[in-house]
Amino acid sequence: MLGEQRGGIAAPAVIAGAPSRVQGSSLASAAFEDKIYAVAPVVVELNAGIIAGEITDMQVVQRVERISGRVITPPKLVGTLRLSSSSETHSVRLVVAKIQYLDDQWRPMKLEDARTEVTFKFARHGIEWLDPGQEAIHAIDVAFPPEALKDRKLSRLRLEIGYVSSPYREAMFSIAVSIGSQ
Repeated sequence: MLGEQRGGIAAPAVIAGAPSRVQGSSLASAAFEDKIYAVAPVVVELNAGIIAGEITDMQVVQRVERISGRVITPPKLVGTLRLSSSSETHSVRLVVAKIQYLDDQWRPMKLEDARTEVTFKFARHGIEWLDPGQEAIHAIDVAFPPEALKDRKLSRLRLEIGYVSSPYREAMFSIAVSIGSQ
């Protein structure tokens, strides 16, 4: 009855509304599973100009319906991006990052909506400014080209970081003071 009324609603809504017969596990885990694909290498060192860092824990995650194998959530690249300013004299304002996926011929791979790059901004959680020696950590959670999972032709990942460098200055002030009244 409930299933008949909702006919066109996706399986999770029908299952969530139905009485549970699964004991010891959640309904969501019974209906879906996350397919996880490892990305090698596990750690990628970055060093360009006054920006240094690394990308770690990269993997591709795709949610599928357990029974049919139907894709529920398109694939996403997840990982951790650590960046630091290696300059002793300049602060860095992180503005934007772009990720592009390249095939074995170094051609950009298309995402589902025909874009060839994913963009994300750093202007949140106060991590957009890096003073000399300071480090920022940013979670990567971006679209991934589905064709890369099918053909396995992904050979490179291009990361472009847009930043503004500004001189880091210290000022010294000498102030005349005295103790007691004179």
